[in-house]
Amino acid sequence: MKQSPQRRALLPVALLALSATISACGQSASKLPSISGAGASFPSAAYQRWSADYAKETGNQVSYQSVGSGAGVRQFIAGTVDFGATDEQLKGDDFTSGAAGERGALQIPMLGGTVTPAYNNPDCPNLKLTQAQLADIFLGKITDWSALGCPSKPITVAHRSDGSGTTYAFTNSLSCFSPEWEEKVGRGKAVDWPVGVGAKGNEGVAGLIQNTPGSIGYVNQAFVRGVILPAALENKEGQFVLATAESGAAGLNGVTLDERLGGEECNPPGAESFPIVAFTWILAYETGGETKADAVRAFLNWSLQDGPQQMAAELGYVPLKGDVLERAKAEVAKIKN
Repeated sequence: MKQSPQRRALLPVALLALSATISACGQSASKLPSISGAGASFPSAAYQRWSADYAKETGNQVSYQSVGSGAGVRQFIAGTVDFGATDEQLKGDDFTSGAAGERGALQIPMLGGTVTPAYNNPDCPNLKLTQAQLADIFLGKITDWSALGCPSKPITVAHRSDGSGTTYAFTNSLSCFSPEWEEKVGRGKAVDWPVGVGAKGNEGVAGLIQNTPGSIGYVNQAFVRGVILPAALENKEGQFVLATAESGAAGLNGVTLDERLGGEECNPPGAESFPIVAFTWILAYETGGETKADAVRAFLNWSLQDGPQQMAAELGYVPLKGDVLERAKAEVAKIKN
């Protein structure tokens, strides 16, 4: 039977509509729900870049708020986020409190990093600090750049004002560098600073250093740029080392992770080791969340691939390798609906 011209003209339109319907069904089948996380500012540059790249590659949305490790742990325990993030390993009670206790808590290392002394003083290039000098600056005992072999100028100390895993890593090392620091101040996500001006997040401290000539503070290596200079820091073997991916990896090799993948070392051994290093962790629920669990698991598996890890290295982080990487992937596999 011969088709009318009108019927022939309608066929391509019908086929196009069918094709579009099939395509839309295929997209919805692979689409995962949006997820949100919050916590440590230390890895925020990597997590936000990962989120953007992951969305481009998969179409799935991830948002991350840099609110500090302390707030991230609290939100994770309260169950108000799909995942948390911290630079300080969880304590025993954290695993059994609130939503973490009800759903099970997984602590997954995602990256390593260095916490480096950083400063703004162009008259003092190539600064080298002993461990004792670093502690004395933050104790308020060294107040002028002349004590560090530089032209005289008052020192402005910059530190975190919020609860922070970066602060924990920094003060943990200062407690090993200086008995006086350990006795008078100690270690913690937040401490009573003897001197200095506070700012929120690595971003805030970096901004404070950038805008305050003569200042010195501590930030993740990824935030050292522009007028902000890194200081070479004396390590356990007496070598002065700058924070790099290589020196950070050497330091992290001295950290032993426990069965929950937590671990720290306040002054790692090794001539090539940077002395203030830490892992940074994603906190995930082991069960529940329905399709959100699939979305979290997919994003974390993607983030532990070679490409995203190497991209993070370009931002100043230390990528996971070897046994730590395999253990992290095994922990992600425990996330169930």
